[in-house]
Amino acid sequence: MTAVKAMRLPSGKNSPGLSEKRCLRTSRCFDEFYGKEFQAAKGLCGVNPSAAIAVHTVKEMGLRVALATNPIFPAVATQSRIRWAGLESEDFELYTTYENIGYCKPNPDYYREIAKRLGVSPEGCLMVGNDVTEDMVASETGMQVFLLTDCLINKERKDISVYPRGSLLTLLKMSARRLNSNAIRQDFMMFSQHPPM
Repeated sequence: MTAVKAMRLPSGKNSPGLSEKRCLRTSRCFDEFYGKEFQAAKGLCGVNPSAAIAVHTVKEMGLRVALATNPIFPAVATQSRIRWAGLESEDFELYTTYENIGYCKPNPDYYREIAKRLGVSPEGCLMVGNDVTEDMVASETGMQVFLLTDCLINKERKDISVYPRGSLLTLLKMSARRLNSNAIRQDFMMFSQHPPM
């Protein structure tokens, strides 16, 4: 989907003040920026090599994986960020961008919409993220949550003792134990963009 389509109202009409010609010009400008200048941001992004291992490991365990990154970027930028983390967009059944979803974090409907699009119940999902406010809100939908303490973000200084938490390694050990014991079987594991990148 192009940026032009993303700027259309549900009725199919352009947003007020945006002509078709201007939308096309803006789209080309965004495409050029994300294809060139944005790539320089890779050097500023920290990478946790354990994240790619975690994604591949949980897939090998038979879990489906989505990337629940706040959709503030177009697909071309999110695909770059995924590659910077040592992964490929094909590693995820879904990754959210501003072209493909109408909600943002911390709105619980963001998580409900992801589950709906993937054909799973929120109760069958595990949301893994490091932002207490934006990621742990998924629990309001019935999703299980796991708070990554690697690169923890807690701007509001919320009590984190109420969440299962730990490092990526802790998560993998916990997931393996639960899957092996059949005590719990998640349909889906969703990662926030923050830890992997």
